[in-house]
Amino acid sequence: MLIVTFIAAMIGYAIGRLPGLLFGALVGYALVRWLRVKLIGKLAERQTRFLSATFSVMGAMSRADGEVSERERQSAEAVFDRLNLNGEQREKARADFERGQQDHFDLEGELAGLRQIVGAQRGLLQVFFQVQLVALAADGKVEQSERDMLMRVARGLGCSQEELSRLEAMLNGAANAGGTQESAQPLEEAYRVLGVSAEATDAEIKRAYRKLMSQNHPDKLAGKGMPDSMRRMAEQRTSEISNAYERITQARGQG
Repeated sequence: MLIVTFIAAMIGYAIGRLPGLLFGALVGYALVRWLRVKLIGKLAERQTRFLSATFSVMGAMSRADGEVSERERQSAEAVFDRLNLNGEQREKARADFERGQQDHFDLEGELAGLRQIVGAQRGLLQVFFQVQLVALAADGKVEQSERDMLMRVARGLGCSQEELSRLEAMLNGAANAGGTQESAQPLEEAYRVLGVSAEATDAEIKRAYRKLMSQNHPDKLAGKGMPDSMRRMAEQRTSEISNAYERITQARGQG
C-alpha cells in the first residue's frame, strides 16, 4: 500500500514540485485508506454470506428425514458453541438454521450463491463440510437420509469425484469419532482423505498432501472469506490431512 502513496507523491512532485509532492502524498494516503476500508468491508460481507449459507444448509440437512428432532437442534447449538459465536452471531445462526428448514427454502439457489463465494478456494468448501459433519455426527451416528442429503449438497456445489471421495472419508471419520474426527484413521480412509489410491506412487502422495495443506491453510482461508469463528475447523482439517499422510508413510515404511 505504501507504493501507492509513493507513486502519487512522485506524480505530484513532477507536476508541482514540493507543493505537488505533499498534495500527491495526501491523495495517495487517502486512496490507500479508502481501498483498505473497501477490502475489509468486502471480506466481512463474504464472511457473513458464508456463515449464512453454512447454517441454512445445516437446517435443510436436519430435515433430510422429513422432520427436525430435538437432538438435531441440540447438535446445531453444539456447533454454535464450538464456533464460539457471540450473542448476535448465535441469533443470526439460529435464524439461518430455521430458514433452511422451511418448505420454501431454495437449496439449489443457496448452493449456487455459496459456489460464488467459494470460487476456486476449495479449502473454504472443506471448512463448510467440516461444520456440516460435526452437526450430523454429534451423536456418533449418521442416518442414510443424512448421508444422501450431504452428497446431494456436495454435487450441488460442483464437487469433483476426488472431492466426493474425500468427503466420504471425512463422513466416515466423523461418524466413527462422534463428530470429532480425532480417532485413528484406517489406512483405506487415509488414502481417501488425500484423494489418492493405494496404488499411487510416493511422489503422487506427497504432491497430493502438499496441495491439500496449501488449500486448507487457515491463514490463506481467512483472507478469502473464512470467518474467524471457523479457524479451529480449518486447523482440525489440516491436522486430519497430516495424520492421513503420516498414516500412509508409516504403512509404506517411510515413517
